[in-house]
Amino acid sequence: MRIAQIAPLAEAVPPKLYGGTERVVSYLTEELVALGHDVTLFASGDSVTAATLAPMSQQALRLDKSIGDPNAPVFLMLERVLRRAHEFDVLHFHLDYMPFSLFTRQPVPHVTTLHGRLDLKEIWGHYELHNDVPLISISDSQRRPMAWANWARTIHHGLPRDLFQPTPGAKPSYLAFLGRISPEKRVDRAIEIAGRAGMKLKIAAKVDRADRDYFEQKIEPLLALPHVEYIGEIGDHQKAEFLSNAQALLFPIDWPEPFGLVMIEAMACGTPVIAYNHGSVPEVMQDGLTGFIVEDADAAVAAVGRLPELSRSAIRAEFERRFTARRMAEEHVALYEALVRAKLPPVRIAAE
Repeated sequence: MRIAQIAPLAEAVPPKLYGGTERVVSYLTEELVALGHDVTLFASGDSVTAATLAPMSQQALRLDKSIGDPNAPVFLMLERVLRRAHEFDVLHFHLDYMPFSLFTRQPVPHVTTLHGRLDLKEIWGHYELHNDVPLISISDSQRRPMAWANWARTIHHGLPRDLFQPTPGAKPSYLAFLGRISPEKRVDRAIEIAGRAGMKLKIAAKVDRADRDYFEQKIEPLLALPHVEYIGEIGDHQKAEFLSNAQALLFPIDWPEPFGLVMIEAMACGTPVIAYNHGSVPEVMQDGLTGFIVEDADAAVAAVGRLPELSRSAIRAEFERRFTARRMAEEHVALYEALVRAKLPPVRIAAE
């Protein structure tokens, strides 16, 4: 198939450091190429891919200090994709509702993966108006605020099978927090849990500009606690060692997490996850097999004491069974083929 993948421009594909959506777009794109498909990736110019790269900005917008209006390159990209749409069998967008108005007026099948939270009422009108656009959810849980939307399929994220492996000779000795420091990720809970469990906590996490005040006012003072080590943001090449040497990953979220890529990154390393029961957690985790699903800090502390019950090899095996990028790509191809077979006509916009 001739497939267009249209990525956000905020980060490169794959991102240099943090960037969940762009990371998943990369994994999917590379697996589609490996399966023999003709893939064009519309992304920032500093992206790296085995597909044909169509550079839509010189570099990731987050890194380009000269960009005053980050929306301008994105809308220019949409117009460029539209002018090339006839070259493809299917267009796969990762830009939320941004493509809808343009691409419902052209004949090439298109689909959009929603990567974020959907409990924001101000976005619902876009999905109500463009109710013929097929949507991919990344968990069934993610759909709940918009259960009425035009969902085509839930496709869980996946990682390249050999991207992360359990580190040979690892000696797990601490608890880990990985990802992003923000109010909904609740690193403060992780610090409390580790302290009460008598464990060291290593924090490898990014601080977004939008969360800088929260970090400085609420979290930075906690980093001086003797059981806390703040490492900062790390890249993929550092994750296997970081996770393999952790007794567990703490995922004490306080929001409807759409997926939680870090959970399967830990599973790939054979590392258990102790996660709060929100959002996609019950879909991704298997309580008592890949970790423990808890309701509060007391239960999380108790779960730390139960970690020896879990088999790290069984956790890795469960990752291979459910969360590889190959499985993710094959599920996407099946959906693309269904969209092409359907040959959906363009939506006709009725006069007001």
